[in-house]
Amino acid sequence: MIRLALLFLALAWPVAAQEFTARATVTGAEIETGRRGAELSFDISQPVPWRVFVRADPWRLILDTSEVDWSTFDLPGEPLTGRVAPGWSRLVLPLEEPASIARAWMDTGESGARIRIEIETGEGAVGPLVSQGWDAVPDPVEMAARPRQTGDRPLVVALDPGHGGVDPGAERAGTNEAVLMLSFARELADVLRREGHEVVLTRETDEFLGLRGRAAVARAAGADLMISLHADALDGGGAAGATVYTLDAGERDGITEELAARQGYGELLLGVEIEAREDEIAEILIDLARAETAPRADTLADALIAGIGEAGLKLHKRPRLSAEFTVLKAPDIPSVLLELGFMSDEDDLENLLSADWRSRMATAIARGIEAWAVEDAAEALRLRR
Repeated sequence: MIRLALLFLALAWPVAAQEFTARATVTGAEIETGRRGAELSFDISQPVPWRVFVRADPWRLILDTSEVDWSTFDLPGEPLTGRVAPGWSRLVLPLEEPASIARAWMDTGESGARIRIEIETGEGAVGPLVSQGWDAVPDPVEMAARPRQTGDRPLVVALDPGHGGVDPGAERAGTNEAVLMLSFARELADVLRREGHEVVLTRETDEFLGLRGRAAVARAAGADLMISLHADALDGGGAAGATVYTLDAGERDGITEELAARQGYGELLLGVEIEAREDEIAEILIDLARAETAPRADTLADALIAGIGEAGLKLHKRPRLSAEFTVLKAPDIPSVLLELGFMSDEDDLENLLSADWRSRMATAIARGIEAWAVEDAAEALRLRR
């Protein structure tokens, strides 16, 4: 018998705060399991576009619906509501064994519509059975190569609030990492703009954005650097203070392994698949670009650590680390991931929730960025000679 555990991944904010105007509501749901599989049915108030598919590693069934408010029905599993794109909600059903979709269809009538899905055990993921285009891989952004900054213009800083939407990140004290990092990114953006810099946020609301899509936003804005902001929580605790990561595929310690798994958790559950590059020329060009940006990212990380330390703010016992985080893989933009602290540590959590502490941290980060910009510009001018 296949066993299902119903799980909704979504926002911690109330429905009204999502700016989500659903035109359909859920009026009923049933899950019937048998020896060879299960049949699921979801009653909604009117027909809507939808799709369903299965993914492996881990096995889960994913149901997307357009403009449906799932909070209107008391489903099992302590459901939450959420969306993966404006007007689109998602339901994820973890499967404890391999499965495939045998049939999926929608019955319609005067009283509304019913989505019916038959799944059976067995290898071989199926889907999407009904294809939508809203989460397709976007076309490459065409833009002229941005010259390296030499101190004669404002910086363009990309701030990337981690997680978002159906991937809330760490959750403690009635808040979550996604919401907290978005708030901090806005506060840091205000500080940087007052210093005369331009700032772009990879996401402006509490909604999901794929890891590689974040670099695409930064690239489209012509960013000179990107800082991905996080405040994770470790299951075993024991970590505290700020940490700055740069890209590296080398050895990892236990904390880095756990954080790397957290960074990819949302994409894994959301069905995102990372395609391997097979273009040798593209790989060579990427390696050449990283040969320039990697040292610049290292310098940025060092400058941020120095700025935080000089402000008297707590640093992790190993504040300078590296990991193979997907969000850091943009070959043309110096990128770092900044763990402001750990929500699993009581002192760090108190700091993260303190407006005064966040203000001091934002100022320290701004000082670090400015110090990096001076050094980076000087190096660029030396290379021109």
